[in-house]
Amino acid sequence: MSESNVRITLRQQQDYQFQVDFGEGIPPLLADEPAPLGSGQGPSPVQLLAAAVGNCLSDSLLFALRKFKQTPEPLHCTVDAEIGRNEQKRLRVLKMTAALHLGVPASSLEHLDRVLDQFEAYCTVTQSVGQGISIEMQVFDSTGKRLK
Repeated sequence: MSESNVRITLRQQQDYQFQVDFGEGIPPLLADEPAPLGSGQGPSPVQLLAAAVGNCLSDSLLFALRKFKQTPEPLHCTVDAEIGRNEQKRLRVLKMTAALHLGVPASSLEHLDRVLDQFEAYCTVTQSVGQGISIEMQVFDSTGKRLK
């Protein structure tokens, strides 16, 4: 990603529902808090944060593998966010666990060890969020073998 500023605009629709406008050419997204605060009509802020972490990790892994002309598709990723209370008894995201899954067996990819050692460091979002929230990252191949 290039060095630049990113601006999004949120407009309240009703109660805790906000339309998230990402700019020209990108469809808006409806975000909402789950019940009982909101009505759960869209992803919550925590879900959006988890999606950003998982998307960035997936992009970084794919980019790193493609630099070596490897084809790991189709990738998929799950992110679990642990919500709990901090010392002041306020709800916080305490930890995130991201599990990335390659679409092929590890044995079919060249330079995989090198990629696995480096790709996470290039993930802008995860490296930024990880300064305040513990993020555990796991990588599996299509056979279910844990690689990292």
